[in-house]
Amino acid sequence: MIDNAPECNEGIRRVELNGKIILVTGAAGAIGSAIVRSVRAAGGTAIASDLVGAAGVDATLDVTSETHWQDVTTRIGTEHGRLDGLVNAAGIAVVGSIEKTDFATYRRVMAINLDGTYLGCHYAFPLLRKRGGAIVNLSSVLGLIGGPNLAAYSASKGGVSLLTKSVALAGARYQPPVRCNAVCPAFIEGPMVDGIAQSTRHPDTVRQKLALDIPLQRLGQPEEVASLCVYLLSDASAYITGVDVPIDGGLTAK
Repeated sequence: MIDNAPECNEGIRRVELNGKIILVTGAAGAIGSAIVRSVRAAGGTAIASDLVGAAGVDATLDVTSETHWQDVTTRIGTEHGRLDGLVNAAGIAVVGSIEKTDFATYRRVMAINLDGTYLGCHYAFPLLRKRGGAIVNLSSVLGLIGGPNLAAYSASKGGVSLLTKSVALAGARYQPPVRCNAVCPAFIEGPMVDGIAQSTRHPDTVRQKLALDIPLQRLGQPEEVASLCVYLLSDASAYITGVDVPIDGGLTAK
């Protein structure tokens, strides 16, 4: 029997990211900015990336641009020599059924949510392989279960979840490994949920219904998602890879 398990003499590991270099996309968003704060609070170095002009951004990154990904990862390699973690948090949601979602909108959602995640994994992987590391992809419970009015979003997040498994299996071949997991939130307080509600005729009613559909009877908080991401980036989750982790107040248990 080959034993590649790390030493665990210290008992249960603390969730900390001391000395780890973590790239976060979509860092100007509600969840992305919470992840940046949580990474730094855990002792890691967060490289916050987003579009031009966004506040608190360290690196300009349009996740749909292959050139941008090449530039950012080259810069990280030059300045740090490695990357310990990647969080693909950039994403958009557009309300629309299969009949009402035009192809241009569908392609835009796929480009940001799925293609952007693919490009992140593709270009970060060589840096992560140097010392082993972890990728956290932001999927969604709507990548696990269906919904009638978020056709493009559900398709994109379902793709993220399956891409995650493929990347995890590839990363497991290396020693030390590159782990990859998907975090699947339900509805989280912030601009994305606000935008979904405002696109309807009765936004207040929609917000209330979203909360009531969740067994815990409330929307999630960005900080709760961020805490889960930090755990999956840390050595405390060293035996977890290739999984979808719902953070949904019990929604997928119904």
